[in-house]
Amino acid sequence: MSHHAPTLSTDFLQFTLAQPKTIAEPFSFSISNHTDVSVWDTGVIVFEPRGWPTEEVHNIVLSSAIHGNETAPIEICNQLITDLLTGKLVTSQRLLFLFGNPPAINNGTRFIEENLNRLFSGAHSVGDGLINAERVRAKKLEHYVERFFLEGHPDAQRWHYDLHTAIRGSKHEKFAIYPYRHGKAYSGEQLMFLAACGIETVLFHHEPTTTFSYYSSHQHHAHAFTIELGKVMPMGHNDMTRFIALKQMLTRLISGKDLQLAPFSEAGLHLYQVHRSVNKQADDFEFTFANDVENFTAFPKGYVLAKEAGQAIKVNEPNETIVFPNANVPVGQRTVLCLIPATNYRVE
Repeated sequence: MSHHAPTLSTDFLQFTLAQPKTIAEPFSFSISNHTDVSVWDTGVIVFEPRGWPTEEVHNIVLSSAIHGNETAPIEICNQLITDLLTGKLVTSQRLLFLFGNPPAINNGTRFIEENLNRLFSGAHSVGDGLINAERVRAKKLEHYVERFFLEGHPDAQRWHYDLHTAIRGSKHEKFAIYPYRHGKAYSGEQLMFLAACGIETVLFHHEPTTTFSYYSSHQHHAHAFTIELGKVMPMGHNDMTRFIALKQMLTRLISGKDLQLAPFSEAGLHLYQVHRSVNKQADDFEFTFANDVENFTAFPKGYVLAKEAGQAIKVNEPNETIVFPNANVPVGQRTVLCLIPATNYRVE
């Protein structure tokens, strides 16, 4: 044990939130004789198993708090970290846990100055550059993911689950966004793993984005997903029984147990593709529907979804389905994604 370890105790979240913007220096220690632990930065902790054949050890990134008020994923990850630190759970995989935006967690807000999940794949340094803490943090998080994957065996699997909760309710409580694959097939195994976690709805993204999951997918060829786990709730007010399947599957994955996944089948899955993204062009942009309309609500062809600058934005496909409507974004940013059922996709 290093002299730093006792200050960490077994509650990494509490330790993280008590830190200034960055820990004084990285430190490491070991748990019994089976796991090496390294704390690289505030909210950044790595677990590495000893004595496993390296190419069989997967490299798994679990990120949460990319938005500071999305508390359920933070609590899920902190429970897993506590189970690992106490030895209740012993890992057979290399694990990187990231609490993305600790100042925003402390603040109880989505972000402090800028949406962190729009700043990856180099977006942090575009325009005015590293002008705020979110931009600096995005660059560091990219570096930590890159370092983590490069330190693993080159033939080992790379997975990144970026865990979120949505601003509004959803007709499908839990869903995943599969980043744009640049023509590569989707992973049937990953889709069945998500389904086993209770995430049976997936939307296939249609273009590169500046999200964290797209960064890991595109830059590091990881199986990466943005995963939405229901609605934003205050810390300590989440119904954790809603995440039993997810926690069980993550625990199996971490401990190296057989995942017992069924072969890929569309049955029971809800697969969508993005038909279009509606960007805000004018300050007076407004939706025609109520603020409590849920994600995955479908609208008939011809329905007026929104108005701006005297123009109507209409549904142009039978049963376009909306997700992530948010009129309160800067001009030029996305206000809503419009989805249609997925067709012509390849699964391997």
